[in-house]
Amino acid sequence: SPGGQRRLNRFIESNLRYPAAAKQNKVQGTVFVSFIVEKNGSLTGLYITKGIGSGCDEEALRVLRGSPSWKPGKVKGNEVRTSVTVPVSFKL
Repeated sequence: SPGGQRRLNRFIESNLRYPAAAKQNKVQGTVFVSFIVEKNGSLTGLYITKGIGSGCDEEALRVLRGSPSWKPGKVKGNEVRTSVTVPVSFKL
């Protein structure tokens, strides 16, 4: 849902700490993190599908691991495991 996306973006922005190495090297860009949203709303199997290095990939994983529970996906009214990819932006 769009509200969910806005809330997620706010959560990421308020928890993201720009890695020192990335600042020094002027690294910016978008890290893509993929994971499974389990039926209970927890996130599992987080991994980087596209990274930018200098500590940004690890930071994106750290922030998403701390994310509050998600609403699980539904198919025909039944909760299902859902694969999701989220962009995490690093801008100086």
